[in-house]
This record gives sequence, structure tokens and C-alpha cells, in this order.
Amino acid sequence: MKTNKLINAFLMLLLVSGNLFAQEKQRTEVDLLGEIKVPIDAYYGAQAARGMANFQISGQYINDYPDFMKAWGMIKLATARANTDAGKMTKKMLKLIEPACQELINGKYVDQFRIDLYQGGAGTSTNMNANEVLANIALEKAGYKKGEYDKISPNDELNMSQSTNDTYPTSLKITMLLHNDRMVEQLKLLSKSFRVLGNKYIDVIKMGRTEFQDAVPMTVGQEFHSFASMLEWDIANMEYANKSLMTLNMGGTAIGTGLNTPKGYDVYVIKHLKEISGYDLKNADDMIAATSSLHSFVVYSSALKTLATTLSKISNDLINLSSGPRNGIFEINLPARQPGSSIMPGKVNPVIPELMALVCYRVMGNDVTVNIAASDGDLQLNAYEPVVGLTIFESQKLMTNTMKAFREQCVDGITINEEVHKRNLETTIGIVTALNPVLGHHVGDELAKEAQKTGKGILELVREKKLLTEKQIKEIFSAENLTGLDKSKYKDK
Repeated sequence: MKTNKLINAFLMLLLVSGNLFAQEKQRTEVDLLGEIKVPIDAYYGAQAARGMANFQISGQYINDYPDFMKAWGMIKLATARANTDAGKMTKKMLKLIEPACQELINGKYVDQFRIDLYQGGAGTSTNMNANEVLANIALEKAGYKKGEYDKISPNDELNMSQSTNDTYPTSLKITMLLHNDRMVEQLKLLSKSFRVLGNKYIDVIKMGRTEFQDAVPMTVGQEFHSFASMLEWDIANMEYANKSLMTLNMGGTAIGTGLNTPKGYDVYVIKHLKEISGYDLKNADDMIAATSSLHSFVVYSSALKTLATTLSKISNDLINLSSGPRNGIFEINLPARQPGSSIMPGKVNPVIPELMALVCYRVMGNDVTVNIAASDGDLQLNAYEPVVGLTIFESQKLMTNTMKAFREQCVDGITINEEVHKRNLETTIGIVTALNPVLGHHVGDELAKEAQKTGKGILELVREKKLLTEKQIKEIFSAENLTGLDKSKYKDK
């Protein structure tokens, strides 16, 4: 009994000590709603802590996209410099804030942004997260304690001449611009891989198909080059859509009227943000419209959707062309990446193009989300910007990573089955169309009917009936005559 009492007393002592230790590890901050405890080592403050508590939704956090933090560093640096140029912020305060902003730009303190991507409030929690982190970094560098906001305030200094309603959409756009650079780089590399295949197999004749039926001849190289061209159209489309993200509403503050900004601030902030980011940014000609409308996000998301439709089409074409190996088209071989079945021995599936296609379906769905969110949003602000941001971020990340995998694990390893192409050309009825200019349509009809009836190939019948000499057959069935091949067209591709 005595032993049990001693054990209980010891456990109580540990509990009390633990509580005291925990209290020592926290600091108290105050906001509109009152006091809140924040971990003493945290660089975020009261409003970020409330956001973390309120929005425990998806387990996906804003710091899952590190460029988002980098964008906030750029914005807050530009605003501090613009406020100094406009005479509203002292040079002394600017010198305290600048190094803190540079830390975010350099990729540090990412772990201090743990608010769920799904959040209400049009991004206010995220903006305040940035303000608090930067204020506390600056305080610490200046020799003060975290939370001494009378020295450097998240609201008064870090949010000077700003609102979430101009900084948050700007942070989304700069992040998307950074993501887009990497995504387009992968898109260009993928297009180049198809160009390499196109040049490699430029002289191999095959049958083209329309509506899954034999059509007219082409070369394997032309088919691969066509895939590259489709992607290059998307590169141009992405570059055009990307420009829409460069139009901002910085200095518009709450609804676009510029309330609480000093004269010239809107000009100064764009000047600094252009220099810091390296992008050709500008402010909209109507800041109220730019604050209310999500037009630029809709334009960019639509371009992502268009790219997704192209990649889905190409992926499914590769799946069809590789079908078989014994009872399908089997014109190409995809690299084997894993056993294809838990029950069927020897089966290998086209898992990488399947992956590319299913990611494309997700991106198409994300575009629907962007469209719905952009069509809602009341009056002078669209509060659904967070879901627009997270869906576009996700689409960019998925497309970048999957295009890389698609290229490295599939496209770069594609080979062709020349014997299959040769046999198809010999046996197809579709080749009869190429004989029309020499033999006439009526003779072509008769040859097609006999080929269907007997199972013989068109060329086999032509030779049997001595309708053409071997020299004529060779001329007619050259790649240039059959397919209109012009190699100079691909010379610089």
C-alpha cells in the first residue's frame, strides 16, 4: 500500500513537472478574439495558430508547396521597399524586414507554415502566417524576443498598405509562375523525346487508321512527330496563358480602391516585385475588377486542361499501338515496368501511359473546380481563391512529375516492330487507295472486293494479275509518294 502511494506521488510529481515544462515551452499572444498559447519556438503567431486549429481538413498544408513561401517572401520584400519609397515606412524598419524576407525567398522557415490548404477566409490565415513569421524572424535578428510586436508588428509593418485581398492572389500567381517554369521545361523535354523517335523511324511506312479502321499509309516517324507537334502547340498555349498570371491587383487593398496606401505605392510595389521575381508583372487597368474576378486563373487552368487532353490522347494512342502482343495492334513496344497481373502469368501492362492518362483526368476535374469557384464569389471579392490555388498547384505538380516519369520510363524506351508494319502494309486493303491514280477507282474496287473475299493482300493480287511492274510498285509505294513525306520539314526539330 505504502509503495503504491509513493508511486502515485511520484507520477503526480512528473505530471506537474511536465505541465510546468509545457507551460515554459509556450508563449501567450493576443489577437481580436483574446489570448492564445503558441509554442515558444514557433515563428508563427496567434492568427496562424487559430488557422491551424480551425482548418484541420485534408492533411495537406500550404508548405507542401515551398514556392508558395518563396512567393510570400518576394511580396513582403517588395511591399516594404515600396512603402519606404512612398515615405510611409522608415529606412530603419526596412533594414529589419529585408533580411527576414530574404530568408523565405531562400527557402528557409518552410516548416512554420502548417495551415491546411483547405481554408475559409479568402486566404487571410495564410497572409497572417507570413506576416507573423516574418515579424518574428525580424525581431529575433534584431535581438528581440518573438512576439514583441510593439517593436515590429505583423499588421502594422508587415501588412502595411496591403490586404489579403491583393497579396493572397498575387502570392498564388507568383507561385504558379514558378511552378509553370518547371512544368514547361518537362513539357519541352517530352516533346523533344517524340521528335527523336520521329527522326529515328522517319522512313518506316505503316498504315494510318481512322475510326480504328485501316486508312492510308504514313510513316512511324510522322506519327511520333505529330505527337511532338501537339505538345508544342500546348507549349505555346501555356506560354500565352501564363501571361494572364502576370496581371495583378497589388495596391488595391481590400476591394481595389487602394484604401490606406500612400501615393505612388502601387507603382513602386510593381517595380520592386518585377525586379525581385524576374517576371514581367503589371497591375490591372481596373483594380476593382481584378480583385473581384478570377479571370486569370480560369485562363491558366483552361490551358492546363488543354494540355491534359493532349497528353491523355497521346497516352491512349500508345496503349492502343502497343496492344497485344499476339492479339492486338502490337506496332510498338513500351518498356516493361512491372508484372501486369496477380493471376495471369507473363502479362505486362502499359502502366506508365495509364498513369499519364489518369493524372490528366484529375487535371481536367481540377479545371471544373476552378470554373465553379470562379463563377461564384460574391461582389467585390471571391472568397474561394484558396480552392482555386490548391487545385492549380496540384495540377502543375502532377503534370510536372508525371511528364518526367512518362518521358523517362516510357517514351525514351519505345521501340517498334518493323515486321508488323511490313506485314500490315502487305495485307491491308487500305493500300488500294494509293493505286487509284494509276489503275482507277473501278479496278481498285474490284481488287478490294477480291482481297476481302480471298484474304489475299492488295499487293499480292496486283502481282498475280500483273497489273503493275515491280518498278512501278516500288515507285508508288515509296515513302515520299505514299505519305507525302518531306524530311526537310523535320530537319530542325
